[in-house]
Amino acid sequence: MRHRSLIILTAVLTTGALTLTACGSRDDDKKSSDGDSKTTVVIGVDAPLTGSLSALGQGIKNSVDLAAKTANKNNEVPGIEFKIEALDDQAVPASGKANAAKLVGMKDVIGAVGPLNSGVAQSMQGDFDKAKMVQVSPANTNPALSQGDNWGKGDFKRPFASYFRTCATDVVQGKFAAQYLFNDAKKKKVYVVDDKQTYGAGLAAIFSAEFKRLGGKIAGTDHVTVKETDFSSTADKVKSSGADSVYFGGQYPEGGLLSDQIKKTGAKIPTMGGDGIYDPAFISASGEANETDLATSIGYPVEALPTAKKFIADYKTEGYKDPFAAYGGYSYDAGWAIIQAVKAVVAENDGKLPEDARAKVVEAMSKVSFDGVTGKVAFDEFGDTTNKQLTVYEVKNGAWKDVKSATFED
Repeated sequence: MRHRSLIILTAVLTTGALTLTACGSRDDDKKSSDGDSKTTVVIGVDAPLTGSLSALGQGIKNSVDLAAKTANKNNEVPGIEFKIEALDDQAVPASGKANAAKLVGMKDVIGAVGPLNSGVAQSMQGDFDKAKMVQVSPANTNPALSQGDNWGKGDFKRPFASYFRTCATDVVQGKFAAQYLFNDAKKKKVYVVDDKQTYGAGLAAIFSAEFKRLGGKIAGTDHVTVKETDFSSTADKVKSSGADSVYFGGQYPEGGLLSDQIKKTGAKIPTMGGDGIYDPAFISASGEANETDLATSIGYPVEALPTAKKFIADYKTEGYKDPFAAYGGYSYDAGWAIIQAVKAVVAENDGKLPEDARAKVVEAMSKVSFDGVTGKVAFDEFGDTTNKQLTVYEVKNGAWKDVKSATFED
C-alpha cells in the first residue's frame, strides 16, 4: 500500500546546549527516565489514526512506539533517548502534505517515517527531500515512489534520495497475486475493479498485465469511488461477464462491500485483492460469507516468523489497545532502521549528533542492515527493501488464513 513517521530532535549535551545548524535550534538539557542527561530524539508517526483505515494506522503507531521504548530499555544509542509523536493524516494527501510542511518547519525535526498510503506519500516526499530529511514507510507499495514515473517502461530513476521503505512494491505484489490466481487457484477469467486511487489503480494494472501474460483473460474492468457504499452496478457487470474471479485494487472498506454485493447477485466467485484488503474489517464489512476470498500481503505471517516472537510478546506486554495489524512488523522495522541510522551517525561523531544531522541520517540509512522482526532489513539502490517475501491469505471460517508464502523471484 502504500502501505508512514517523523523524528523530532531536542538536542542537548550535559555540558550545555548544542546548536544544530541543520535544525536551527537550541534547547535546554533534559533528564532521561534513568536520571542521566540525554539528547531526546522523537520519532513521529504519520498514519491514518482516525477514519476508515485507523485499524492499520493505530497498529503502525504502536509498533513504532514499541521500537522507541525497546531502544531506550537496551540503551541502543548511548546518550540518546527516543520518543514518538503521532500525527493523523486521515489517509488524505492534502493532510499528509500539511503534516510534512509542519514537520519540516519544526526546527528540531531530523527525519520521518510514513505514511501508510502511497497517494499520501506522493504529497510528502518533496518537502522531506528538500529538507534532507529521511523518510521510511512501512506500507507504501507504489513503485513510482522509489523508481520514478517511467518504471513501467524500464526507465528506473530514483526521484528522492531521502525516501526508503521496508515493504515490497506492487510490482512484486501484483505479479505474485496474478501467478497465484492463475496457477494455484486455477482461475482463467477475471474481472478487474479498482478505486481510482494511486495504490489501487496501480496494483490492478500490474496484476492485469501479469495475468494476461500467463494466458488468462480479463473479462471486464470497472471503477468504484472511495467512501461510496453502493457498488451494485459493478456487481451486476461482474455477474453478466461470466468471470470466475474478481481482482480488486483498493482498500478494505470498499473491498468488503464489493465482495458482498457481488455475491448477492448470485455470482459465487472469489474476490482477490492486495494488502489493502487484508484486514478483519474486510470480512466484517460483508453480510455474505467471504469464504474463498483472497488477499496478498507483504512478508510472511508475523505470527509464524521466529524473528517476530519477541516483538509479539513485547507488544502484548505493553498492553496496547489496538492490535499491531498488517503493518506492525514493518512499522517496528522502519522505526528501528531510523534508530540504527541515528546510532551510526552518533558513533561517527564522537557520541553526539552532528550539526548536519538530517543529511547524515539520510546517508546512513542507505547502509543500514540488521535482522528485524520481518527478516533481514536492508535497502537497495532505490531505497526499496531487499526482502521480497509475500503471502497469500484466504478467508476460511470467517478469518484470514495463510495458504502460501514465498520469496518472489522475477
